[in-house]
Amino acid sequence: MAPSVRTFFARASLLLLLASGGAMAADRFATPELPVSGAREAEKFQNPEPPKPPEPPVENQASGPLHGRSADHGKMEALKGPFTDNFAVTRACQSCHTESEAHIKKSIHWTWDYANPRTGQRLGKENVINNFCTNARQNEGMCAVCHIGNGVKAGEDYSFKKESSIDCLVCHDRTATYYRTPPSSGNAACASMFEGLPPIDLAKVAQHVGLPGRENCGTCHYNGGGGDGVKHGDLDSSLNKPSKALDVHMAADGLNFACTACHVTKDHQMTGSRYDMAAKDEGGVGKPGQRREAATCESCHGARPHPAGLIGFQLDAHAERIACQTCHIPKIARGGVATITDWDWSSAGKLLNGKGYYEEEYQQGNGERRHTYWSIKGDFKWDENFAPTYKWFNGGMLYTLADQKIDPAKPFTPINDPQGDSTDPKARIWPFKDVRTKIPYDSANKTLVYNHLWGSDDAAYWGNFDMKKAITAGMAIEKRPFSGEIGFLRTVSSWPITHMVAPKGDALACKECHARESRLASVPGVYMPGHTHFGWLDLLGLGGLAFTLFGVAVHGGLRIALAKKHPHDEGDAR
Repeated sequence: MAPSVRTFFARASLLLLLASGGAMAADRFATPELPVSGAREAEKFQNPEPPKPPEPPVENQASGPLHGRSADHGKMEALKGPFTDNFAVTRACQSCHTESEAHIKKSIHWTWDYANPRTGQRLGKENVINNFCTNARQNEGMCAVCHIGNGVKAGEDYSFKKESSIDCLVCHDRTATYYRTPPSSGNAACASMFEGLPPIDLAKVAQHVGLPGRENCGTCHYNGGGGDGVKHGDLDSSLNKPSKALDVHMAADGLNFACTACHVTKDHQMTGSRYDMAAKDEGGVGKPGQRREAATCESCHGARPHPAGLIGFQLDAHAERIACQTCHIPKIARGGVATITDWDWSSAGKLLNGKGYYEEEYQQGNGERRHTYWSIKGDFKWDENFAPTYKWFNGGMLYTLADQKIDPAKPFTPINDPQGDSTDPKARIWPFKDVRTKIPYDSANKTLVYNHLWGSDDAAYWGNFDMKKAITAGMAIEKRPFSGEIGFLRTVSSWPITHMVAPKGDALACKECHARESRLASVPGVYMPGHTHFGWLDLLGLGGLAFTLFGVAVHGGLRIALAKKHPHDEGDAR
């Protein structure tokens, strides 16, 4: 059975370390050689493990308003093949789906470019610098495995701008046998990444396409940041076949939602981009017979989702300033797949016997081990089944971009800073996963840098381990000034949590927040009975309570005393 895209990613992650040999650099960012004493233990970590066989996709996933099918692609002459390449498959698809290419090429999935109307910033993978693998630009060969284009024709030099043909199969394959490879070569050792992969039966895949399932979207979105669950904390492969306890919407034995059930699609434009979110949706459900194009809880559950009554009224009042996700996603990364919380690029580049290596000292809930050090990326810390961080959020994110000056004296430089505070009527308290990373930066110019990681040239870091040479090349290609001085900057990125929704019985109890050890203790501008204490306000409240009790006691005492003194007054009056 051919490996799935997910299997390819797992294999690619392991085999990338084979690119980690090469000559040591001559400056202070040169690769250090480890003592030979550690060779025996680390040797097993220099050889990749065989890929796992793919699992069949979960069938009958609910895709919002789309249900059933009106065509059998296996009966279509245009899809019977044979096909020489993906370009031919796309042409066959377009013989019926004539407008799809035009739709897709307007989507952020294709452009990787987004002009934020709130901030005016130019975002998207083509523009932002992140604190995982740092940047897609200069590394598009590897990053383009997750772009929905077919690359370039054989023999052509790849560049993102040259792509012209959309890849229909990466989103619509329902055989789990389709995979993608980088459209450009990396270091010579990376050729082994593609050895042993059987050919894809393109005709079979084309004849078995369908609406995208969780597996299709997860191929890229589970693996954001460089591996399963690395980036988000609420998106990983455990959501392919989740239990109801893990996610009530996507549970394979429950509602069985596909991603598109919430991320409603029109003309291949997806709702719910993290670049500009609806943190507080006051629109509620759509009109009868209509579906609102909004990936929000309120678009299905309404603005007042709780049962009528005193408790429901109070919970709806909470929802004015607290996101649904805050109470209904009590912990993240709880499906047995861990997520990265800390990453240190400053330790990358160590070699063992002239080659890169990795260590796996963390075993996650499903029994698999994760890298805690990797020569090509540095040190990692992992966690799972933990409470998120809580912040005010109005849906806007302010990014630190390559042309902005930064202040390295700050404890952490925010890569993406959630906007909003307690005075903002559009803001609510949201759960986030924070990732703290030390990334290289230009310490003289005080700017972020483009690090040239992937490529077959001698400047690519995943081949020579010369950080200065890789950044010099990356900045030169982007025509940006670089002083040659490299430091390592403490950064933090914040990822809104909105998946892994627990059953209502597992939602947060009142005592989780209304207590001295409150979950929301770090959120500014919040007064919570049971947690927040103001000396004068507490004394005023206690004083009021004391006077009330005193008044009740006096009133009651007088009634009793008067009743004893005039026992017949009431009867005489009658």
